[in-house]
Amino acid sequence: MREAAEHALAVYRRADCLYTWEQVETAVDHLAKAVTETVGGESPVVLAVMTGAVIPVSELLQRLDFPLELDYIHATRYGDATRGGELEWIARPRTGLEGRTVLVVDDILDEGDTLAAIVEDCRGQGAQAVYSAVMVEKRHERRRPGVAADFVGLEVEDRYVFGCGMDYKGYLRNIPGIYAVKEEE
Repeated sequence: MREAAEHALAVYRRADCLYTWEQVETAVDHLAKAVTETVGGESPVVLAVMTGAVIPVSELLQRLDFPLELDYIHATRYGDATRGGELEWIARPRTGLEGRTVLVVDDILDEGDTLAAIVEDCRGQGAQAVYSAVMVEKRHERRRPGVAADFVGLEVEDRYVFGCGMDYKGYLRNIPGIYAVKEEE
């Protein structure tokens, strides 16, 4: 474990800062405003997609001043890897979604498989409306057709990013700001 942590620290020290913490906070302010305008009167269920959404949902919730319920969902294609694989369902929400407005909050929209599956699952549970918010959206052409987030904080180029909830091999989620791994990593 110590070796993996030391490697992650070395990656962090060489990484490119794409967005500072101040820029992230400004983006979350904009997200909160847009979310409030859209679902503020709906008393939504906010679903944090674990584990990456811990920081984005925490920051977002502090800026929402309307009644909501918070729950979580845990589905992952990455685990501690840097490439996505098969979707693994770890936990589904305990809050009933039937007839509810749902806001799914995740750290990143990359290819879209995870977000599409979660939105489909929420609709399958009878949600009246399902919206999605992501801290970061990657710009590339590999996204699953028809998958888009309703609310996007920041956009990044197609690089492996970490910080603000996003990890590098299980580490660095806690880093304030958004960083990109050097191409040679």
